[in-house]
Amino acid sequence: MNKAITDGVVFMPPPFEAGLDMWSSGDGVPGSDSYDGAINAAFVPIDQDFGGALELIKTETLQKLRYMGQTPILPGCYLQVRVRAKAMSGNLPSLRIAAWAGGAGGVHVAGLVETGPQVSLSAYGEVVELSAIIGPGQRNGVDMAWGTAPVYAHVGLDLTGPNGGILRIDDIEIEDVTQVFLRDMLGMVDVRDFGAMGDGVSDDSAAFEAADAAANGREVLVSAGSYFLGDSVTFQSRVRFEGTLTMPEDKILGLTKNFDLPTYVDAFGDDEELAFKKAFQALLNTAGHNELDLGGRLIGVRAPIDLQGALANRTFFNQRRVIRNGQFSVYPGSAWDTEVVTSQASYSPNDPKRLTGVQNVANVPVGSLIEGNGVGREVYVRDRNIAAQTLDLSAPLYDADGTQVFTFRRFKYILDFSGFSDLGRFHLADIELQCSGECSGILLPPQGSVFALRDCFITRPKDRGITSHGEGCQGMLVDRCQFLSDESPLPATERKTIAINTNANDVKLRNNRAVHFRHFAVIGGSSSIISGNHWFQGDTLQNSPRVGGLVLTRINNRGTIDGNYIDNNFIEWVNEHDQAPEFASEFSFSQLSITDNTFIVSHVAPWFNWLVIKPMGPGHFVNGLTVTGNAFRVIGDEIDRVEKVDTSFADLDYNRFYNVTFRDNTFNNVAKPVASPVVIEHTEASPSQAWDVNAAGKLPFDAWAQVVESVIAEGPVRNASGAVHYGAPYYLAKQGPNNDRITLRWEEPVEGTVMIKLRIDDPF
Repeated sequence: MNKAITDGVVFMPPPFEAGLDMWSSGDGVPGSDSYDGAINAAFVPIDQDFGGALELIKTETLQKLRYMGQTPILPGCYLQVRVRAKAMSGNLPSLRIAAWAGGAGGVHVAGLVETGPQVSLSAYGEVVELSAIIGPGQRNGVDMAWGTAPVYAHVGLDLTGPNGGILRIDDIEIEDVTQVFLRDMLGMVDVRDFGAMGDGVSDDSAAFEAADAAANGREVLVSAGSYFLGDSVTFQSRVRFEGTLTMPEDKILGLTKNFDLPTYVDAFGDDEELAFKKAFQALLNTAGHNELDLGGRLIGVRAPIDLQGALANRTFFNQRRVIRNGQFSVYPGSAWDTEVVTSQASYSPNDPKRLTGVQNVANVPVGSLIEGNGVGREVYVRDRNIAAQTLDLSAPLYDADGTQVFTFRRFKYILDFSGFSDLGRFHLADIELQCSGECSGILLPPQGSVFALRDCFITRPKDRGITSHGEGCQGMLVDRCQFLSDESPLPATERKTIAINTNANDVKLRNNRAVHFRHFAVIGGSSSIISGNHWFQGDTLQNSPRVGGLVLTRINNRGTIDGNYIDNNFIEWVNEHDQAPEFASEFSFSQLSITDNTFIVSHVAPWFNWLVIKPMGPGHFVNGLTVTGNAFRVIGDEIDRVEKVDTSFADLDYNRFYNVTFRDNTFNNVAKPVASPVVIEHTEASPSQAWDVNAAGKLPFDAWAQVVESVIAEGPVRNASGAVHYGAPYYLAKQGPNNDRITLRWEEPVEGTVMIKLRIDDPF
C-alpha cells in the first residue's frame, strides 16, 4: 500500500527554494509566523552537500520549523519523515523530527507524542540524517503513534540545545512506508493500524470497529498484545487473534464470520471457561448464528457455569440456539460441594406447591432438592420470596401437612440454567459432560419448552444427570444420549444418583442408554414418550433387591413406554406428587401404555416384580392400562409374577378397574403368567348346575374377576343322562374370598369343558 502511488495523495512538502512563506517558526497553524523575511533564516541556493538549503541561526531555546501546509494523516497509513542537516558555525544544537497533530475542525489533538528521536550535531560540516515515523498504530519503529483522531499534521523540525549556532537544512521528505508494517497487503488489516494500543489499559474498542469497517472482506488481525475492549464489539469480517482480549462481563464480542469456540479461546488467552461464557453470551445476543461449534475442544471448568450470569443482560430467551461438538471437564475443588441447609417451614395441601413461614429463607438456594417427612422423590425449590418467607415447589408433597424441619440440598451442576426465568428451544448436541464424580450435569431453567439433548454423554455425575426444578422440561427431547453412573460398584439399593427427572408434560426420552443409576428417570408430567432406551441397574449380588428404573409420579399419565430394554430394574407408578394422595375426583391411575419392551432380570428374589403400582392413599384404581407385546425373562431362579400393587400405604379399589389390557406378552421363568382378558379352560367332570371357575394367579395384580367376555364349549356339554345340552350359562363375577373366581350357572346339571374369556375390568 502506498497512498501516493495508488490514490495520488501528496505527502511531500514543497522545497525551500519555493519560498519560506510556507514554513513557520511556530506550530504551522494558520496565522503563525513564517520564516519569510525573518532575519535568522535565508535560502542558500548552492551548497556542496545539499544543492539548495535553508540556513537558520538558532535564536530560541526551542526553535521550531513547521510546514504550514496540511500533511494528510490517514487510517492505516504510516509516514516516514526524513531530513539531512549540518552545523556551519557557532554552538552545536540538537535536532529532532517534530509535528503538530491536527484533528477535525482544525483543533489540536492533545496527549500525543509529537517528536521523534533527538540527534546532536557534533562537528561542523558533518551531514547528519534524521528520521521518524508517524502512524496510527503502536508498532516497533513507529515514533509517533497517533491513533485515528488526527487527520493531518504540520511536519517539520525542532532545534534544541544552545543558541547562536548556524546550520543548514536540506529539503524535508515525507514517504508512505505503510508496506513495512502490513503483513499481507491483499488479505489482512491489523487493528494496530487503526489505533489499537494493545497495552491492556487503553480502550481499543473504536480501533477494532474501525479495522473491521476497513477490512472490506479481508481478515482482521489482532496482532500480539493485550487489548482492553471497554465496549461491545462485533466483527463483520473474519478475525485472527495473535493477541488476547479483556472485556467487562456484560460486554459482548461478536464474531460473525468465524463464530466458534476455538476462535474465542484464542481471543481470551486459552481460558476455555471464559471463552465459552463469552461465546455463549454472543450466541444469545446476535441474530447471525443459531449454533455455537465448540470445535471438539475440552473445556476445563473450575466452578458451575451460571449461563444466565454469563449472558448478563436478559433472563428470557425463546429462539432456537444450539451448542455442539465439545466436552466439559471439571477440576476438583470446593466449588462443587453440595450446599446443605435445614429450615423449619409449614405446608398445607390447600396451597400444594408452596412452603410458608420458612425460617432463614434467604439461605435456601433456588434449585435445592427438598427432603422431609411426606416429601416425594425429586421435589425441588422452584423459586423463593424472601420478603414473604415462602418457597415455591416443583411438585406437591403427598403427606407433609403441618410444620417440620426440612433439609435442602443444592447440588452443583456444570451447566446451570436456573438463572433464566424462561429459556425455550435450547439444544445441546454431541456434548460430553465429564462430571468425574465431583458434580452434577445440567440444571434446567425453571420454565421453557423443547430443551433438547442429542448424542450427548453425561459421565459420572455425583448426584444428578439432568434436573428439572420447574417446568423447563416442557416438551424436552433427549435422544441417543448416554448416562454413565459413578456408582457402578455399589449394590443397586445403595445408589443415589438419578439420570433424569421431569415435572412438565410431553417429554420424549428416545434411544438413550443409562448405566447403574438409582433411577434412570423420575417422570412427573404426562404424555411422555419413553422409547427405544436401554437402562440397566443390576449389581453382582445374588438374590439382591432391585430399585425402580423408571418412576412415574403422574397418575393420569397418558404416557407411552415402548420398545425399551429394561434390565434389572422395574417400572414404578406412584402418586407421591399428589397433595391429596387419597382418591378424590381425578382419573386415578390412568392412560399408560407399556408395549413391546424387553424386560430382563438376573438372580433376584422370587418376589421381584417389573411393574409396581404404589398408591399413596386409599380409593385409587386403574383406569386405562395397556401392557402388550412385552418379553419378560428371568435369569436364574424364577420369580412369582411380573406385576404387583405395593400396599405400603394403601391398596387399589379393584371394583373400579376400567380399560385394562394385559395380553400377548411372553414369560420365561415366571411362575404366574397373567393376562386380561385371560382365557381359561375349565372342565367339570361330573354334572353340576354351578361351575366354580378359579382364575387365581392368572389375573394381573391379583385383581378381581369382573367380566366374562365369552364362554365357548369345547365339545358337547352333556346332562346327567348323557344327552347334549344346548343351553348357555350365565355367570356370577367376583366370587370366592379373593374375588378371583366366577360361577357359571346352567339351567340343569351338566358336565364338559368350556373356554372362558374373562377380564379384571369393565371395558366399557
